[in-house]
Order: sequence, then C-alpha cells, then structure tokens
Amino acid sequence: MENTRVHIIISGIVQGVFFRANTRNQAQMLGVKGWVRNRHDGTVEITAEGDREKIERLIAWCQKGPPGAVVNDVSVEWDEFTEEFKDFSVTY
Repeated sequence: MENTRVHIIISGIVQGVFFRANTRNQAQMLGVKGWVRNRHDGTVEITAEGDREKIERLIAWCQKGPPGAVVNDVSVEWDEFTEEFKDFSVTY
C-alpha cells in the first residue's frame, strides 16, 4: 500500500449539483481523507490523502461526478503524503 497526496481542480458545471457532498461520500467509502470546496471561479477543489489506488478511484469518479454535473477538465497534481487529515470534509 502506497500512500500519497493529491490536489485536484474540477471544472465545468460542478457547482450547484451536489458535487461536494457526493465527493465526500465517495471519499468516505474509499477511506480517503482530506477536503473539498467550491472556488470563486466556479471550479471545485479537492485535497486528498490515502492509498494511491483509492485516490486514483476518487479521481476517476471526479471525471464524471454526480448526476447533473458536466465535467470539462480534471487537473491533478500529486504530492507527498503528510498524514495531515483525520477525515474527509466539505469546507467553505
């Protein structure tokens, strides 16, 4: 098991479609920790840590998102695992 950290920016129709709540649910099911938030530019931002395979599954989910979302782009930046988070939350 290889732990890693990732920073993700999702663009498209991703606000007002319960993207954050559904991301939190997906992350919790996968055992991934971190946070998700809306950004002022209309994108959704995620910072997540956990097993690389589970993080990759979260990224794959983000490429489609919840019903109602139209994902145009998913930008992914990998980083060093820091074990910073205790759970996965929606931030504002």
